[in-house]
Amino acid sequence: MITREHGYLKVKPPDHAPKESLTLEQSGACRLPRVFSESEVLQLTEEIDQIYKNRQPDGRNPNRPDDIDQHFRYEMLNRSEACQKAVGHSRLLAVIEPLLGQDCHVIANTAWKNPANPNDPSQAWHIDAGPHIPLAEGVLWPKDIPHPIFAIGCHILLQACGLKDGPTGIIAGSHLSGRPPPGDKLFDNELSYNGQQVTPLTGQAGDVLLFVSDVWHRRLPTSSSDQGRFFLQVHYGRRDIQQRLHTAEQTNQLSQAAIKRAASRREKTLIGLHRPGFYDG
Repeated sequence: MITREHGYLKVKPPDHAPKESLTLEQSGACRLPRVFSESEVLQLTEEIDQIYKNRQPDGRNPNRPDDIDQHFRYEMLNRSEACQKAVGHSRLLAVIEPLLGQDCHVIANTAWKNPANPNDPSQAWHIDAGPHIPLAEGVLWPKDIPHPIFAIGCHILLQACGLKDGPTGIIAGSHLSGRPPPGDKLFDNELSYNGQQVTPLTGQAGDVLLFVSDVWHRRLPTSSSDQGRFFLQVHYGRRDIQQRLHTAEQTNQLSQAAIKRAASRREKTLIGLHRPGFYDG
């Protein structure tokens, strides 16, 4: 647990932190039941549905097929009052602030609306950028030092998500590995780490699912009765991590002259013009 005092981060005793903060720190994921009321879920659903209806996909990822791109709408707190209110819910902040600091901020805010797709193998195992503290093969994180957390993913469920719907699955404790999932097991339903196997994050509308960015996770395969998924995703990051609500090409701190002078890909990334990746596309 951490806090910021006089501009600096320092270790904070976990005595008064919610138990979910400790669960996130130790296992890498948790569920917060009934965070949003039925009326709040309805308002979020109505506003997000209107955005899907009135606004075309952003087209941030040139490698993503158009039909898949239809599933996403970005920078939702800019486009919906209900979404902006939701990302600051007191129960969410109470859990994440002890881990990211009380000055943490939203780095990405994307609506997901996956239509029913029965018997889909779904996503490969991955982590959301990082690992933030890479470790060599065979090196284990010391048990007596809490693992630092730099970003936390959040799914605000707007409809129930059960095993049949391909929920997000995580491998508890894998954020301590300092490595991404093994490349030869990206669709392995039996993947494990340090004796821990897949834990599906299921829930009801109004529940919130939280997971550390470095934990191994994926959307699990769907069943023949898949009903799709609908949730508002929020990524919270430490103050030092750049926001990705816009792409670097769209929003930056550069002059047009500086942009024109950057010819090579490295010259562009050096001054902050990064291609969309995790969090922002």
